[in-house]
Amino acid sequence: MDFKVFFATFCMIFLAELGDKTQLATLMFAAENKSRLAVFIGSAGALALTSLLAVVFGSLISRVVPANYVRVAAGSLFVVLGGWMLLFSGK
Repeated sequence: MDFKVFFATFCMIFLAELGDKTQLATLMFAAENKSRLAVFIGSAGALALTSLLAVVFGSLISRVVPANYVRVAAGSLFVVLGGWMLLFSGK
């Protein structure tokens, strides 16, 4: 196991997830329900499944598309979505 990759991935995902919609939704579920364990297991399972899908599709895409193109496309998508949210925020 490559611990450098493990810790870099852990730190980046941990910091990116702090205070995001997923964490806030989990917080609300925990506040509204008595079964905190069920909320934790459901939330952790969903995050694990989405991470598994990202790894599987990322490895498939990397066989066809060079990593540099994927980075440029992902960055461009973030910029476009950020602009979309600023322009069409519904206010």
